[in-house]
Amino acid sequence: MSLNNIRKYRKEKGLTLKALSSKLGISAGYLCHLEKGSRENPSMELMKKISEELEKSIPEIFFFDEK
Repeated sequence: MSLNNIRKYRKEKGLTLKALSSKLGISAGYLCHLEKGSRENPSMELMKKISEELEKSIPEIFFFDEK
């Protein structure tokens, strides 16, 4: 299971799973799986969209464990 900071930064922005997934064009279920690490390896395009929406760099979200 990989670690990421999607949930942390999503909550900091005050976004619900549904709101962020809608902006990204993916299902809330898929976003939930990404946050939990039960789904790994999102496309580079999706990582870029997530980083833009959360206003963080890709490494901050996907490669640093800042729990």
